[in-house]
Amino acid sequence: MIVNYGYKDGSGEYFISIDTEKCDGCGLCVEACPQQILEMTPNMYDPLADEIIPSVKEEFRKKLRFVCAPCKPVGKKVTPPCISACPNNAITHSW
Repeated sequence: MIVNYGYKDGSGEYFISIDTEKCDGCGLCVEACPQQILEMTPNMYDPLADEIIPSVKEEFRKKLRFVCAPCKPVGKKVTPPCISACPNNAITHSW
C-alpha cells in the first residue's frame, strides 16, 4: 500500500509517499532527515500488520513544500537524504 503524506495547492503537489510493502521498518530515512520531519509509527493503514513504518509528523504535513525545501533546491537535480537512505526504495517525493 502507498501511504501519502502532504497536500496539493495552487502551486503544486507536495507529498511524501511510503510504500508499506517495500518498507522494512529500518528507520534509516528517519535518521537521514535533517529537518526531523519523519518518525516511526505503527502501521495504521493495515490493521493486520504488526509493523512500524515511517510517517511524516502531523505538524509538518501541511508544510512539506517549505520544510523539505533545503533538501530539494529548485532547479537542481538532488536526491533528498531520506530517499537516498532507503535501501528498498520505499520512499518518494512528488515534486
